[in-house]
Amino acid sequence: MLLCCAVFLIGPAAGVNPVYGTGAELFAAQRAYFQRWGVIPADLFEGSPRAVLTPATALFVHGSWVHLLGNLLFLYVFGALTEERMGRVRFALFHLGCGYLALLGYALANSHSPQPLIGASGAISAVLGAFLYLFPRARVTSLLPFLLFLPLRFPAWLVLPFWAALQWLAAARAGDGPGVAYLAHLVGFGLGFLYAWGGRGRRARVKNVPVTAPEGEKQP
Repeated sequence: MLLCCAVFLIGPAAGVNPVYGTGAELFAAQRAYFQRWGVIPADLFEGSPRAVLTPATALFVHGSWVHLLGNLLFLYVFGALTEERMGRVRFALFHLGCGYLALLGYALANSHSPQPLIGASGAISAVLGAFLYLFPRARVTSLLPFLLFLPLRFPAWLVLPFWAALQWLAAARAGDGPGVAYLAHLVGFGLGFLYAWGGRGRRARVKNVPVTAPEGEKQP
């Protein structure tokens, strides 16, 4: 979380680093920054060593304050217990590995896209998948727009598959232009669940965990 914040603050998207200028100059710097550190599917499979590293660097690049804070909220809510169960080193490797593969999976499905892909939500989706396996009975507080955003508590086994289903429906309608990389969310979620299942972690009961709606990725 600290690394994501640090990378965002020193980059142009935060708008606080004077080295990138303002106005059109700042906008051009943002585009160049995303092109350099984000995943560009059309360039990824050309064999360039730099391009091969971008699914890792893109995990720490965010396009706006909302993008960053939304991802960090989910990482904090679901990551703390998952990290406690896995251990810090194992969790860090799991987060990075699944995040890399989630962005790679999106790039494979959109191999001709020139749109840069950035953000940690593929990795955080993997954390959600692992959380579902490890803590299926954990009750999470959800804010549902069709219920006037009333805070309601549901078990993880109900909330997280519902979230994954929404990602699936959105991915079926999404293109490869600017927006949210729903497919990366699905790949990450599936990888996280399978990783936790393969690890045969002992399930546990936990107290209520608050959560709001997830932020997307693939920005701008």
